[in-house]
Amino acid sequence: MVIAIAIVRTRDLLAVVMLTGIYGLLSASFFVVLDAVDVAFTEASVGAGISGLLMLTAITMTGRKEQSGRHKPFLALFVVLVTGGMLIYGTLDMPYFGAVDAPVHMHVAPRYIHDSMQEVGVPNIVTAVLGSYRAFDTLGEVAVIFTAGIGVLSLLALPRRNKQAKSDEATEEQMHERHMVLRIVSKALIPFILLFALYVQFHGDFGPGGGFQAGVIFAAAIILYTMLFGLDTAKRVFNQGLIRLLAAIGLLLYACVGVVSMLNGANFLDYNVLADDAVAGQHLGILLIELGVGITVTSVMLIIFFSFAGRRQAQQNGSEQKGEHDVSRTL
Repeated sequence: MVIAIAIVRTRDLLAVVMLTGIYGLLSASFFVVLDAVDVAFTEASVGAGISGLLMLTAITMTGRKEQSGRHKPFLALFVVLVTGGMLIYGTLDMPYFGAVDAPVHMHVAPRYIHDSMQEVGVPNIVTAVLGSYRAFDTLGEVAVIFTAGIGVLSLLALPRRNKQAKSDEATEEQMHERHMVLRIVSKALIPFILLFALYVQFHGDFGPGGGFQAGVIFAAAIILYTMLFGLDTAKRVFNQGLIRLLAAIGLLLYACVGVVSMLNGANFLDYNVLADDAVAGQHLGILLIELGVGITVTSVMLIIFFSFAGRRQAQQNGSEQKGEHDVSRTL
């Protein structure tokens, strides 16, 4: 609570990003204490990891200091208070948190715990729930992530530059001399980060992990490479058109698994018909949709980062060209 209040009150946006990362790590530790390791893994990788990187990239465009508001949003405050009061009133009819006789503990949870291994065959119950029992809900989450990436790409889309700014090569050389140690260490670490992301991707059936966490870790490795070796170098290594295509392919792969299930006479995203054995079909279906999730999450995170970073670079190049033009006119 103290960190949350500090985030709201602090005007230094860099400090806000740092506090947000601390808040994410504390939240992840709380989930570990509650034995929700999968949720803790997601919070650590997303809340305390790549979210901070994306916000730091955004700060380069907005500036470090938050501007003080000149208006008094009393109407907005009134709407928020009324809405919050209605939500709290709506929870009064719900069972108490952690109540043993709550319906979720009497029917839903025992069903997953006792029958998921026989029906799905996945030791990690969280993966069985998200990938099989609630696969349609997870498809909606992937669609939301894809939509967010398309929204950022639409807002920050830039025309292609025909030529680089003259100062790019000098800047790259200066970065190379200044961050030599970081570059050498990162070259040794990035392959292991990518390998760990693949492990998390394909080991989610047996332990904490899955497509969401693996996609974020994979994207974080590429973002680390970009921050150390420069945006232009990263764009030459990672094709931007291919990244955008993969964002759509991952979502389509997920949806196509459901369509194939329907074509085989089952319900949408019912993996039992994907193989001769129902459990084998469940394994195959979960493997494919998790792969789709990982591809889309990785691509969308990279789309957002490259959009912000590219916008910032374009602003800098525009300012430099304008300054050179003003100098030439003065001379």
